[in-house]
Amino acid sequence: MATDAAACTAVDELGACSAPAEPGAPLALCTTHLLAAYDWVAREQGVTDVLPGACLVCGSRVGVHYPSGWTCAVCEWRLGDAPDLDVLPARVDVVYYVRWRDRVKIGTSANPRQRLAVIPHDEVLAFERGGRLIEQRRHAQFAASRYPGGEWFAFDAPIAALVAELAAGVDDPWQRYDRWRSEELARRA
Repeated sequence: MATDAAACTAVDELGACSAPAEPGAPLALCTTHLLAAYDWVAREQGVTDVLPGACLVCGSRVGVHYPSGWTCAVCEWRLGDAPDLDVLPARVDVVYYVRWRDRVKIGTSANPRQRLAVIPHDEVLAFERGGRLIEQRRHAQFAASRYPGGEWFAFDAPIAALVAELAAGVDDPWQRYDRWRSEELARRA
């Protein structure tokens, strides 16, 4: 609910503020008092912004800045803390969809970076959380598009529709995978 009051309604140690209220602000406050309120909330809630460096745990570049320092907005790891070497990497099985020319490979891996490093592909299209069971379901679902003797499929409309659904709202499939890993790590902690 925006207000267009003529004067700021804040009262501080100097008395009532006589500055004009910021037009369209949700409260009848001047710019100075809106910024004071923002700083007060930011001190408690933090401010989401780009991290000074990538998170060492999940690779995210988005963080929350508090007066005491930065934390990753994805996995909440404190920037500057070294990951515990005794903590094993979080295992997240995924079904991957990669395009090579006019074909799509539908496979699964618990370590897609390593797996995809040895598979020729032009583009990582999407990841789907799940292992062999999901992979087998997708192979059966798209059996009519499958090239003989492997996990390669024609990149036709039904597969394109599923890939679009899986990739909706995701600029980079690796970010989704990293988020799943950080969530798994947080569950174990």
